[in-house]
Amino acid sequence: MDPFLVLLHSLSGSLSSSDLMELKFLCRERVGKRKLEHMQSGLDLFSVLLEQNDLDRNHTGLLRELLASLRRHDLLQRLDNFEAGLAVSTAPGEADLQVAFDIVCDNVGRDWKRLARVLKLSEVKIDGIEERYPRSLSEQVRETLRVWKIAEREKATVSELVNALRMCQLNLVADLVEEALQTRGSVTGSENVSRVLWDSTVSSSQAP
Repeated sequence: MDPFLVLLHSLSGSLSSSDLMELKFLCRERVGKRKLEHMQSGLDLFSVLLEQNDLDRNHTGLLRELLASLRRHDLLQRLDNFEAGLAVSTAPGEADLQVAFDIVCDNVGRDWKRLARVLKLSEVKIDGIEERYPRSLSEQVRETLRVWKIAEREKATVSELVNALRMCQLNLVADLVEEALQTRGSVTGSENVSRVLWDSTVSSSQAP
């Protein structure tokens, strides 16, 4: 089966009845009322969106917006993994990176644009993120991290994210990430990476 269809099956199987009701409501201007009334699963809705060319493996923006509206970050992560060509079970450091993402999303807030620029997102992408999620700072941060992860692929590591946070003077958030991973029994990097983090911390503390 097509990997994208496998993803849609997986997403559909994880939706609650209330999730489905909200999705149908959100799609009321795209899908006819009669069709919506007969839908019994998320896959029914996804199939119609596929038929209407509102959705395909190369155009997942609508799907992302729908899942974001549901606040189903677990399902957004599956979509992230699909787009990045990663499997959660095999990607090295994936679990640690997800923990870091959750902490950053909960704590960065209005400083997200500063972080986005340090992560080398273009102004066009930053504006696009703000337009897509105008009412949710946490989703703006999460989308920033998603775009960065896809662009950097294997270079998108916890240590690089921590470095970026410290460059933004977001040392408290960086500390929260490192403490959480230490609690998990994880190591964010080698001795060389630790030395880089220490140097960046010292540099930040000495900055005027």
